[in-house]
Order: sequence, then C-alpha cells, then structure tokens
Amino acid sequence: MTPITEVEGRRLALSNLEKVLYPATGFTKGEVLHYYATTAAVLLPHLRDRPLSFLRYPDGPDGQVFFTKNVPPGTPDWVTTAEVARSEGPARMVLVQDLPSLMWAANLVAEFHTHQWVAQAPEAADRLVLDLDPGAPATVVECCEVALWLRERLAEDGIEALVKTSGSKGLHLLAAVRDSSPDQVSEYAKELALAAERALPRLALHRMTRSLRPGKVFVDWSQNAARKTTAAPYTLRARPEPWVSAPVTWAEVERCGSPGQLAFTAPDLGARIQEYGDLLAPLLDPDRAGTLPSL
Repeated sequence: MTPITEVEGRRLALSNLEKVLYPATGFTKGEVLHYYATTAAVLLPHLRDRPLSFLRYPDGPDGQVFFTKNVPPGTPDWVTTAEVARSEGPARMVLVQDLPSLMWAANLVAEFHTHQWVAQAPEAADRLVLDLDPGAPATVVECCEVALWLRERLAEDGIEALVKTSGSKGLHLLAAVRDSSPDQVSEYAKELALAAERALPRLALHRMTRSLRPGKVFVDWSQNAARKTTAAPYTLRARPEPWVSAPVTWAEVERCGSPGQLAFTAPDLGARIQEYGDLLAPLLDPDRAGTLPSL
C-alpha cells in the first residue's frame, strides 16, 4: 500500500520509500525525499517561476534515465504549470512553487534542471551560467583554476560570480544579470569562454571537440541559450552516489587540491546549510544583478 502523506494541506502518495536508489551507498528513496524536505528552504527560491525539466531515474542511476520536459501524466491539478514556447509549438511545463509540489516532484526521482529565465519573462535572461567540464585526466581541481580566472574577468565587468559543484565532475559559475536576452547572454558567455582559452591555453577550451578535451576544462557557454537548461542548485544527481549540485565558497575553490574536497553528497548538505545558509542567495537579489557590457 502506498502511504499517503499530508504536506501543507496537500495529500501526496509517496511510493517505494525503502527502495535503494544508490546501491554504492544504500541511499534509499525515503532518504531522497527527506533530503528535499530538509533543503526546501534554500532550494525552492531557485526553482520558483522556472519551468522545470526532469531527468528521471526511477530505478536509480544504473536503470533507465530519461528527460521529461512536458507536464508528466498524473500531475496533481494543484501543481502549477506554465505554457512555454518551443520550436515545435507551445508546451506545458511544471513550476515547483511550494513544498507540496517539491515533494511530489521528488517522488518522481529526478534531477531538476532550470532555464536561465522565468516563466513570466522568457525573453529576459536573469542568469548567466558557465559549466566547467573537465576532460580526464583533468578534474575539478583544474576547473577551480579556470573558475578563479573567470571570476576576476567577470568582476572587471562589474558582474559578481558565484559557484557550485555540478554534482558530477565539474563546476558551475553563476551570475545574476539584468536587461539582457538569452541571445545576448550567450554571446557574452562565448566571449568569456574564448577569453579563458586565450589566457589559459593549456587549461581552458571553448569548443566541445572530443579530441581536444583530454586534460582540459571545457567552458560550456551554450547553456545560456533560451531552450537549454542547467542542473539546479541543490539538486541530487543521477550518479553512482547521491551527489548534489552544492554551492561552495570561493575560499573552498581557492583551497581545492584534490577532487574529493569538492564532492558533496546529500548527507553533507544539512551541516553546510546550517553553517553558510544559501551561498547562492545573491542570485535572488535584484540589486546585485550585473549589466552586461555592450559587445
């Protein structure tokens, strides 16, 4: 029998709580739901008003993994949805606006991926993202070096960079921006990636070309395109262990000497949130949004 739980007045059927989703550590679906319930205060503001794509892994990372962009069948009528323009025509996507919706979405077992714009203004990008992806034998340690260079470069343009782990092998650099379209942010992000490659030729790369990747950090600027999404802050990832896309401090980036220093799993986050609060809170403050230089 599926237990029915009441969350803020909404009735939810939460299923298979004992199911082990991460065999390497024995982390269960019940623990996934507990993780999201206890991080909701810092996670929800980063999801609010942003149409969500779900990378679902209902049988764990070793099972079937698939993307869901449209509102899934059986979505409760109290979950907010929004119409989103797509090249093939309009579609409806989920907005996770509150704790009941978050717990319903977490029960699907999914990574949460968001656009760099909100549903009310898809033509206005309010985020810049650079995904630093290391090609082996490079690791997050090399990503840190590139991230520190990019932070300084963004600061020259009056833009404050924040950083989180990708929850996989790399780092995500984020910044709040204003008065820009997704195309303008993409163009600026590409310029930053090119500048990083010029400044750090042995380390940074602005193209995904597989043959060039070993030992280098690919500065993926393409996720600023209107149709693209990026793993949300605090989302669990479909990886061998319950790794999280965890906000980190610049001091941690500066000190990073081995990959394990910047790998965080769900059980690590409670203490980090208690110590730091939401390290990405500046992204939510309109007064701290930067204006892109005219290209």
